[in-house]
Amino acid sequence: MSEENITRIHLDGKEYILIGTAHVSKHSAEQVKEVIEAEQPDSVCVELDEQRYKSIIDGSKWKEMDIIQVIKEKKASLLLMNLAISSFQNRMADQFGIKAGQEMIQGIESAKETGAKLVLADRNIQITFARIWGNLGLKGKSLLLSQVIASIFSKDTITEEELEKMKNQDTINAILNEFTESFPRLKKPLIDERDQYLAQKIKDAPGKKIVAVLGAAHVPGIKEEIKREQDMAKLTERPPKSKIPKIIGWSIPFMIIAIIAYTFIANPSAGFSQTLSWILWHGSLSALGAAVALGHPLAILTAFVAAPITSLNPLLASGWFAGLAQAYVRRPSVHDFETLTDDVFTVKGFWRNKVTRILLIVVLSNIGSSIGTFIGGADVIRVFFENL
Repeated sequence: MSEENITRIHLDGKEYILIGTAHVSKHSAEQVKEVIEAEQPDSVCVELDEQRYKSIIDGSKWKEMDIIQVIKEKKASLLLMNLAISSFQNRMADQFGIKAGQEMIQGIESAKETGAKLVLADRNIQITFARIWGNLGLKGKSLLLSQVIASIFSKDTITEEELEKMKNQDTINAILNEFTESFPRLKKPLIDERDQYLAQKIKDAPGKKIVAVLGAAHVPGIKEEIKREQDMAKLTERPPKSKIPKIIGWSIPFMIIAIIAYTFIANPSAGFSQTLSWILWHGSLSALGAAVALGHPLAILTAFVAAPITSLNPLLASGWFAGLAQAYVRRPSVHDFETLTDDVFTVKGFWRNKVTRILLIVVLSNIGSSIGTFIGGADVIRVFFENL
């Protein structure tokens, strides 16, 4: 049996066998099968959380998704990001004629075949994303979203050699490689904290011999972290929300309303000009976002009407209303949910599928409205100073 990409650790009377894999490598899947069959471990740990495990064993999960509920729960951006990552992974897997995450599937199957206890060892992906999000400022969040969405448009292919190099990264980090160089803070929640979480789950797995199937990026960290006791409660905490965005979110609308009201009193004509500028910048840019996403005319109109109003209330967003309007007139069918995982493979599919089109409308309309806040707000202030 080849020991390539295998790390053996003996600690406190237990043997841990870590298999460093590439998430789209046929060789990795074959090696996982070979190692588990040869070692006959008591437990097999896989780098999956409950949510991703269910998505692997239940391919019909998309059929049960309520797109309107997703919008109402403000999860459209998160779902779009997950689908973009899935698109990136599937594109690479298709290039080499294998199924994305095959090594994890093989780990699950081999655990069942050998009678080993299956341990889902990774942290909940939503907690990981929440902690990534909490480590970034406004600029970082904008760049992160654009970087991930840009991966949808990429048609680059990679060589087998480059694929093997990807064993130094997991799927999410592969997409965000350049981004992590610009924003080092991303490495802590994405890699370091998950190393700690994975290490503790592997350490706590039942039995004397444990096989762990991992993206190879995590192996060096786990080798060190498994020697320590980890604070799992701290690692699974959602970061406290900063009050600064909320203060800014309410202060900008308050300032804009106060400026327009003052200008109306001093010069009604200038006040009307400010109001019109605010409405047109917000409405037009938000509607443009919906139009770029190929929204229904009603969704585009909704974005135009909602943006100037929702921009004055941080608890609301024009994209939510535009997305709901789109869902009302172009409600996704069962077929759209059934073909979702295939459609996110291409740019055309992202725009054609009614589910992802709604998500794009939500995100792009909100981006348009946000840009409108800066441009429209600047114009309101300009008119104010001109009429002092």
